[in-house]
Amino acid sequence: MDARHSACLLAGLVFLLHGFAAWAAVEVSMEDRVEVLKGETAQITCMFTSDDGIGALTIRWFYVSKTGEKHNIYYQDATTQMVERSTSFTDRIMVNVTMATGEVVLTITDVQLKDQLEFICLIKSLTDGVSEGRTKLLVFERPDSPTIEGVQTGIYVSEATPSKIGSCEVKNGFPKPNITWYRNNAPIQGDSDEVKIMPSTTMESSGLFSVRSELSLKVMKEDKDAQFYCKVTYLVPGGTRMTETNRINITVYYPSTAVNVWVESPKGKIKEGDSIMFHCYGNGNTPSSVYTIKHGEKEYTLESNTLILENVTRLQNGYYECISIDMETFDELSGNTTVFVNYLEPAVVLPTNIEIAQGEELTATCNALSSLQTHTAWFKNGREVSVGHTLIVKDVTFDTAGAYTCVVTVPEIKGMEEMKTLRVTVKGAPQIMKPEHTDLEESVANTVELTCHVRGFPSPQIIWTTNDGKILETTSQNEMEDGVHSMVSVEVTSDLTAFCNASNEYGADALAFNIKAIQAATAIPPKKIRKESNGVIIAVIIICILLLAILGSVLYFLYKKGKICGRSGKQDLTKEKSSKDNIVVEMKSDNTEDAVLLGVNGEKLLRSPQ
Repeated sequence: MDARHSACLLAGLVFLLHGFAAWAAVEVSMEDRVEVLKGETAQITCMFTSDDGIGALTIRWFYVSKTGEKHNIYYQDATTQMVERSTSFTDRIMVNVTMATGEVVLTITDVQLKDQLEFICLIKSLTDGVSEGRTKLLVFERPDSPTIEGVQTGIYVSEATPSKIGSCEVKNGFPKPNITWYRNNAPIQGDSDEVKIMPSTTMESSGLFSVRSELSLKVMKEDKDAQFYCKVTYLVPGGTRMTETNRINITVYYPSTAVNVWVESPKGKIKEGDSIMFHCYGNGNTPSSVYTIKHGEKEYTLESNTLILENVTRLQNGYYECISIDMETFDELSGNTTVFVNYLEPAVVLPTNIEIAQGEELTATCNALSSLQTHTAWFKNGREVSVGHTLIVKDVTFDTAGAYTCVVTVPEIKGMEEMKTLRVTVKGAPQIMKPEHTDLEESVANTVELTCHVRGFPSPQIIWTTNDGKILETTSQNEMEDGVHSMVSVEVTSDLTAFCNASNEYGADALAFNIKAIQAATAIPPKKIRKESNGVIIAVIIICILLLAILGSVLYFLYKKGKICGRSGKQDLTKEKSSKDNIVVEMKSDNTEDAVLLGVNGEKLLRSPQ
């Protein structure tokens, strides 16, 4: 009984001691990972629970190397705080302990790629309680902007194996970035007979990763308009980021299935003299195609798919065929177009020259053959005088004579016109055009030039004579389109009459010029002499009046000073003036009825009635 009781007491004691030890043990908890960008500061937190105070705890920090070895970097107890010397963390770590919250924080500054390790927080109490936690420090570096480079040569759709399209590259990232190819916003899957994607990774001396990816595929005709680019994804603390390259196009060579040829210029209808530009293109894209254009027996090799025919005529009408030959496959394709060159032949005027008598009717025609509708008009001296192929003028006169221009145009094509001139001569007796003045006055010994303008056909004969029967020598005589101009020079010695006599087979006409000889002294017209004489008289009268006024003022001054008439300056000014003392000047004017009397003192006196 005693033995059984003793055993029970021992078992209870052991149980109590074991429960007490479990309750008093230190507990530590840590995050699985802490993420940080290269060069920044990392904080690793170690959470603990313990009944002992800070003085009863021992705190230690370790890191685990790549080979799995554990290395001490920090130690702290009741009396000591020490950073382990000669480690890569010696100058970059700091530890803070907060008992109130049960936190021990390890701070690492200027984190580097080599710091991506596992860190251990170990806490031991005096009651023999020991606990530790582990956290992995993950370090990240954003990569440089990615680049893309496409092939510069064209790619044939007929290639049997995938052809290189381009390459993408992203440098200096950590962890390793990932590259994905896209075509028109759709990702490209590799590892097939149609598509090959070859990635490669390089670790730089800095420990960062550079990734390169090359895309090869069997192109199709539709790829000529496709846009290729790369997306790069990389890790950062707390997530994933993505960036894109520029978009590139590739040159795709594919055979034509049809050939088109057309006239690029001129636009619209073509006329003789134009330059025609042909363009010939296949609907494919291949540098090995050769283009030629055939027209009848002629064959033209095209340069840059263009042919220019200059100064074309109607002989170049017809069918033009463009032929494309692929020099690799020797496949031949053709296309065609038809060209029509419009023409306007030179205008024909009948008759070309007309001699017609006055009073008769003038009729002429103008025609020009054309491939299009024409418009005909007649012009004289730049003014339109008739519309239509036929020119009709009734009852012609000398004014009808001259040059008529027939202008034939094609309204549908600008600049398409032909012209022809008709010359009309009107036959009739001479007709002298009378000048503005035929009565002339000229000083003796001067020379007068007389001009006579005569119309008529045949050209009239012109003779100058005087009233005394003398024949004058012609100075100059010119036949003009509108008649004959004749000129003589006559020396004036006395009154005379000069005659311009014109005659031809149809009649005669004459014109008299009357010349009055005047002497040089009487050359000024009488009216002009009278006007100048009146002006001189008026000026003389005004001068005389001014002189008399001045004389009267002087006499009055001398009179007041007593210099004349035995008077002194002290004479009574109120004394009645006698009529003998007054000096009176009588002035008459044509413009006043009363005479004005001026005394020596300049006073005006009315004249006594007569």
